[in-house]
Amino acid sequence: MSDYEDANPLADAYLDTLAIRSGINRTHEGEHSEPIFATSSYVFSNAAEAAERFSGELSGNVYSRYTNPTVRAFEQRLAALEGAEAAVATASGMAAILSVCMALFKSGDHVVCSRDVFGTTISLFSKYLAKFGIEVTFVPLLNIEGWRNAVQPNTVMFFLETPSNPLCEVADLSALSKLARANDCLLAVDNCFCTPALQRPLALGADIVVHSATKYLDGQGRCMGGAVVGGRQHMDEVLTFLRTAGPTMSPFNAWVFLKGLETLRLRMEAHSRSALVIAEWLQQQSAVEKVYYAGLEDHPGHALAARQQSAFGGVLSFLVKGGREEAWQFTDATRLMSLTANLGDAKTTIVHPATTTHARLTPQQRAEAGIKEGLIRIAVGLEHVEDLIADLQRGLAGIR
Repeated sequence: MSDYEDANPLADAYLDTLAIRSGINRTHEGEHSEPIFATSSYVFSNAAEAAERFSGELSGNVYSRYTNPTVRAFEQRLAALEGAEAAVATASGMAAILSVCMALFKSGDHVVCSRDVFGTTISLFSKYLAKFGIEVTFVPLLNIEGWRNAVQPNTVMFFLETPSNPLCEVADLSALSKLARANDCLLAVDNCFCTPALQRPLALGADIVVHSATKYLDGQGRCMGGAVVGGRQHMDEVLTFLRTAGPTMSPFNAWVFLKGLETLRLRMEAHSRSALVIAEWLQQQSAVEKVYYAGLEDHPGHALAARQQSAFGGVLSFLVKGGREEAWQFTDATRLMSLTANLGDAKTTIVHPATTTHARLTPQQRAEAGIKEGLIRIAVGLEHVEDLIADLQRGLAGIR
């Protein structure tokens, strides 16, 4: 857990400095780079100390399922970047969302969730939470009246991601936070696409931020991980669930994410620059019906994204004329981009959402979320943008 007080010399530091200097807890060896504490348990000086650590009377490590110095360093650094009191690291992004649900919901609670979220998030809410008596209402992300009308006396949380996956719709976080507060609800935001380098939801009124660290926080497609960030009271509850259920981040993965955070802002700016070039190029292609990217001036959320984000991110989607057959022909004809569902990598990835990331949704759910058969999602990497455009040209040439 992070422990940032006002007296911390990094409290007002710039993001770049926090990304490199926060969360460093050197051992007696005086190491410059953060070490990996590859241990399952910890030795106590005596029985009294063991009892005090287990009870929480004495701070310190107990068992690496929920306390590990390397994991704690990642938590401290991410909390600093998000401007939060605390963070809890998890085994994956979905483990982060599950941990929030299990820690903060109870049977009989109601959640309002954007229907424009990752397909697996929809499955978790609609299929598995329902088994425990938790009701979920899905609403269009951009329809504030829809959010307002969905609120019930037992509503405890609004959950959304912005920009959305894969259509890059942009939610008004300030407006939704005011609505949540007016109804005594928490606002939880999946900040995976932007990361704190481009967007800080807590500063815009959110209560909780979740991450798939697997994506941009790592940046090179190496490890699985997730995180929950927010106020200490809520994070203590999430940590209690983590301690009990065990969806824990490994020390090695935490070390990889620590290194990834050091270059996060630089990478996000580079991803965003290339994504804008590619989005503008795709708009000019006759075989492309529509491009979804908030960096485009004709995108409905462009002005809002410009206000609440420092750049527009590396993910975009586009609709090829035709349907699934044409979309598959396009992806199959590319040679440089990786055909995989992951994103946030230095390597550009391309995927057909209707048959991969959102395949578990019903046809009606996909239609409501705007996931058409001709839709293709690209997560723009760090290759030279002209090489990526050449590969997109191969894709267009492959459509018969």
